[in-house]
Formats: sequence, structure tokens, C-alpha cells
Amino acid sequence: MDFAYTPEQETLRKEVRAFIAEHVTEEVLAARGSSESNSSRGESGPMVELYDKIYQRGWLGITYPKEYGGQGGDRMTQYIVEEEFTRVDIPVGMGGSGAPAIMAAGTEEQKQYYIRGLIKREISFALGFTEPYAGADLASLQCRAVRDGDEWVINGQKMYTSSAHVSTHIYLMARTNPDAPKHRGISIFLFPMDTPGITVRPLWTMQNDPVAPVGTTYGHQRTNETFFDDVRIPASSLLGKENEGWRVGSMGLNLDRVGASRYLISVRRDEDIVNFVKTNTFDGYTPASDPAMRDKIAELWIEAQVCRLMTMRSMSIVNHGGNFTYEGSAEKTWAPEHGVRTTEAIAQMLGPYGQLLNGSPHAVESGVFAHNLQGAFQSGINHGSTQVMRDQISRRGLDMPRK
Repeated sequence: MDFAYTPEQETLRKEVRAFIAEHVTEEVLAARGSSESNSSRGESGPMVELYDKIYQRGWLGITYPKEYGGQGGDRMTQYIVEEEFTRVDIPVGMGGSGAPAIMAAGTEEQKQYYIRGLIKREISFALGFTEPYAGADLASLQCRAVRDGDEWVINGQKMYTSSAHVSTHIYLMARTNPDAPKHRGISIFLFPMDTPGITVRPLWTMQNDPVAPVGTTYGHQRTNETFFDDVRIPASSLLGKENEGWRVGSMGLNLDRVGASRYLISVRRDEDIVNFVKTNTFDGYTPASDPAMRDKIAELWIEAQVCRLMTMRSMSIVNHGGNFTYEGSAEKTWAPEHGVRTTEAIAQMLGPYGQLLNGSPHAVESGVFAHNLQGAFQSGINHGSTQVMRDQISRRGLDMPRK
């Protein structure tokens, strides 16, 4: 098996890097947001201009069909473009957008409207999944949607809707049949955030004070709790079939986990520490020449390559129309846990100075390693806990019984 890139793919990578060198200016870098942000509303002038140029190059929505505004390209092209832009914290992928689920289960009208809008960054989704009593066990959610003629009426609460204050729409899971088994009575709805009856209240995170530097993994300053009080939406807001939201959502999340941005969330720390030890000397001490540090970094780097190969496997399966079952769950288990191990190891390597946060005069790399340590615990929970992922691997990959 050949894991190398083709000459054409290497040419594309050089082209993207040249574009970044020319157009990702200091002004753009100052205006960029978190590498995990997928919001379009409220972007500053330099970012809007940059995304217009990226769109004109055909580097947004690469894998989506041309009839919906995409390029009809392959996943490796998308991966290369997304990887290079993610390294400078400019998100160009569709991760977390809801687009995979819309492509898989949406009506023609929904695809034409939402996929085009997402690619052009005219639309962005907040994800309405978690609730106060339904976190890792998402199927226990209680937010209700009741059919009333040609409308649905929604009541309930969502937690950790991180971009609800800046997104144009919400991708909401709600219970539509309280009498069905909990996984079978859920539906998904797509509707605007400015619909009457929606209240968004901020929840400030530990990354807010001091503010985490750009490039921090899970460095959001705020998340939200969102309330729905008799929110009326048209019947056409339903994504897929009524009461089949769990299947649609799971399928979308599995596909959403495949790509460069998810992979880089877990391995950028490895690259950061390698670059740091190569270029820094402290009172005659050179970390790069320390045998213990070299050995640990090599161990972590090998694990990072496993993350990369698992991502390549998943993309290959999707590219060839294969049956994508447990592979996304395997990635979601290995990569986040690797990211936590790396973050903890870096904290041990850097010692007390590595624990100083952004703003401290002695902080290492503007405190990015310290802020990464604060956010690392989320890795095994966000987008599905590793415990749930292991259960999916055992059942879908190993065909083991539930009990």
C-alpha cells in the first residue's frame, strides 16, 4: 500500500501554501478566530475578503456536488486544502456544519438551500444536541417538538450550543415521540436562530480570563445555553423522516469526524512541541538534545502517525463507496486520547513555565501549551464520549452483543 501523495497532490499543496503566504496577511491573522469556529455571521472585513478569494479558487465545498455549489472533487483534495489552512487557523472545511447529514437525508430543496449557503459561508449552524440531563447519553434528551398542523412547536433547553450567538441557523435534535424507545423517538430540525421564542444565554469558560491565544485546542471563550419557548417552525424544517433523527444524526456525525481539521485537533500539539524544542535554548540547555525528551517526543510522534493513517483509512472507505461503520468511532477514540497524552507530556516537559497562561510575561508561546492543558479534558467528551465510541466499535466493528 502506498501512503505517499501523488505528484498532482503535492503540486496542489504547494499552490495552497503559496496562496496562504500571499493572502493570509498580518491583518488577516489578527482578525481570525478559533480554529474550531465554523461561524460566518459577524466575520470581519479581512476574513470576508479572504474567504471570497478562497471561494473563487474553488477551495470551499470541494467534495460536494456541483449542483449544490460544490466542486465535485475527491476527499484527498479536500484534505490537503483543509490541512494547510487549518495550520494557520483558517477553517475551510465543513466539519461541524451539519452538511454531511443534510446531503444524506435532506430533501432536494434543503440541499439546494443549505449546502449552497454553507459553502458560501452565508449560513452557519449551531448544534443543538446536549441538554442539562442528556450529555454523553444524548438519547435521553427531553427537548420536545410537537406537530401542530403545518408547523412544529418546540419547547426545551440545550446546553453548550457554542456558536448559537453568532450562527444563522440551528441543527436541533428534539424528541417527537416520548412513548417510543429513547433512540427511536427523536427527530432533527433545521431552522433560523432569529425565530421568535429562542433565547441564547452565555456561559463563559475558563479560557475567557485570560483569553486563550488563537490556535488553542478547545479555546472557546464562551459557550451558551439556549432556550426554546413555543418556537414555531414550518413542517419543512424536518431533516429526514420523523422519529429517525438518531440514525440520521449518527450517520452525519460519523462522516463529520473524517477530515484534516478533526485529525489536526489531536496532533497539532505534537508538531508544536517539536518546533518548540528545535528552536529554543535555555541557559545553555537545549531540549532537542535531551535523550529523555527526544524519546518521549518520538513516542508521541509515532502515535500521531497512527492518527493520520486512521484518517486516511476512513477517507479511502468513503471515497470508494465502502460501508463506513465503526471507523469514525475508532478515530474518535484513539485521536482524542492521544491528544490528552501529548498535552500532559508537554506540561511535564516544560515544567512550571509551561503552566503560565496568556498574558504572563514568562508564558511559553503566549501560553498556548497551558491553555491546551485546560481544554484537554474536553477531547474525550466532545462529539461523542470515548466510552460511547468504544461501545460502537464493539457492536458495529466486532459484532458483539449489547450485553
